[in-house]
Amino acid sequence: MGLARISRVKNALDLDFQCPIITVAGTNGKGSTCAFMESILLAAGYRVGCHTSPHLLRFNERARINGIDATDHQLLEHFERVERVRVSLENPPTLTYFEFTALAIMSFFAASKLDAVIFEVGMGGRLDAINVLDADCAIVTSIDIDHAAYLGDTREKIAAEKAGVFRPNAIAICGDPVPPISLVAHADELGCDLWLMGRDYNFQGDKQQWGWSGRGRRFSGLAYPALRGANQLLNASAVIAALTALRERIPVGAQDIRNGFALVDLPGRFQVLPGQPTIILDVAHNPHAAATLAQGLDKMGYHPYTYAIFGAMADKDIDGVIRPMLGVIDHWFCVDLPTPRAAGAADIASRLAAAGVKVGQGADVSLKTFADPALAYEKALSQAGEGDRIVVFGSFYTVAGVMAYRNNQAH
Repeated sequence: MGLARISRVKNALDLDFQCPIITVAGTNGKGSTCAFMESILLAAGYRVGCHTSPHLLRFNERARINGIDATDHQLLEHFERVERVRVSLENPPTLTYFEFTALAIMSFFAASKLDAVIFEVGMGGRLDAINVLDADCAIVTSIDIDHAAYLGDTREKIAAEKAGVFRPNAIAICGDPVPPISLVAHADELGCDLWLMGRDYNFQGDKQQWGWSGRGRRFSGLAYPALRGANQLLNASAVIAALTALRERIPVGAQDIRNGFALVDLPGRFQVLPGQPTIILDVAHNPHAAATLAQGLDKMGYHPYTYAIFGAMADKDIDGVIRPMLGVIDHWFCVDLPTPRAAGAADIASRLAAAGVKVGQGADVSLKTFADPALAYEKALSQAGEGDRIVVFGSFYTVAGVMAYRNNQAH
């Protein structure tokens, strides 16, 4: 891990961004935060590039301009450019998949005459490929335990890695309501314009609408964002803070913010599909995200039975992900996933059994294993009643497997 190899290629590409660069790091909420930012800036009439990762169904989802996925032709042009520059260097450095594709998307955006670019950071921050860019505004959404083998096993250690995206004298936003000391200290050391939730900005809401206030600016009568989920107001508030801090370069009005939140769309984040039974798709794959998902499910109202289709990567804290969901799920369908990094369905099932989930038909809680998410989804549909719900969660592969199955059935 390190930025030396990718920096050599990036410098040789001579990327020239004539617009603000916004990077988004954090344990959870990165995708939602990028989507909110993109949606508001588009509502304000700006030309916006947005990079997110990983993708669900097509790689092209990782690079959007004006809300539209890049075409194969656009991407290939910049893949070729990155490779041409890479091999032209003395002792050409090797690049990882993420490094290579991130550089190609940077090249694509830099060539596209944009008003703002948004980049979702991958793992951590300090050593992440996206951190070769100097952000005018860096947002850290939330800090919790994930990728502990690489980032550290405490919030303080992880926050120090995430804070690596901050730049001297630039804007730094932390959306976590309990920011670790290490993050605040690093921002202060760099002389950042640091915005902290609860100190520099805040939000309040009732059942109908919500409001935001911070550093002499106020927005009231905001409708709840189109993205559902317990933590979305934290993400939305951090975005308003960032846009307020950036207002001299990319000003947005109250109506742009309202329209942006109303029109935002992001598949797989507490996505509730129309029809019966109720289907919820959520890429919650760490304990913090699973706790937020459980909270969101709890607020949905009564459903006789809840089915879970769950698959996860082997390096995740699977027991920690399962724990908050135990009181919410009646039937567990564990799935194998099409990657060697995944935990086996049988391993997940044994963890659930150890946590007290009963095995077999006719029990209060049932536990089954399936070779892939599509088979589990078919079975859940055949068992669930109209008033029941099916929650598809865990790895992006789990959600993508069900999305691909639904798309195939629709055609």
